[in-house]
Amino acid sequence: MGKPLPPPFDKQKVVAENRRARYDYFVEDRLEAGIELTGTEVKSLRGGEGSIAESYAAVEAKELWLINSHIPEYSHGNRMNHQPRRPRKLLLKGREIAKLQGAVTRQGLTLVPLSLYFNASGRAKVELAVARGKKMHDKRDTEKERDWKREQGRLLRNNG
Repeated sequence: MGKPLPPPFDKQKVVAENRRARYDYFVEDRLEAGIELTGTEVKSLRGGEGSIAESYAAVEAKELWLINSHIPEYSHGNRMNHQPRRPRKLLLKGREIAKLQGAVTRQGLTLVPLSLYFNASGRAKVELAVARGKKMHDKRDTEKERDWKREQGRLLRNNG
């Protein structure tokens, strides 16, 4: 029997999801990280704007950074508005960062954000996945399996 699934994170308001990540990667482990934001970034995210479609996380100098995420400028911000694609620091304990760095360097894994959301206490969080990249034949197998599951559902519904 497989390993039991971890309990899902407390996602109150999901701002952005990276749906493509589950198609391009095998997700091996998931973890929740805080994200260091400025005031206008938080306001922009609360308005439901933001994208993590092409972003990734990287360890630099014992710190974890979210790179290439896009949070558009706040519409009512003044000259102190933020840069939309700046690197944002992710907040994890040092032990967790060291563990992630080991997985990335030794095993060739990638840190991919799956979703950006606000939790029950109103804090912005990022759901990170430690993932292994899929090859083209893996993607085709996943697609075939998904199509077969859909067809099974149709057959059971029509003939059931």
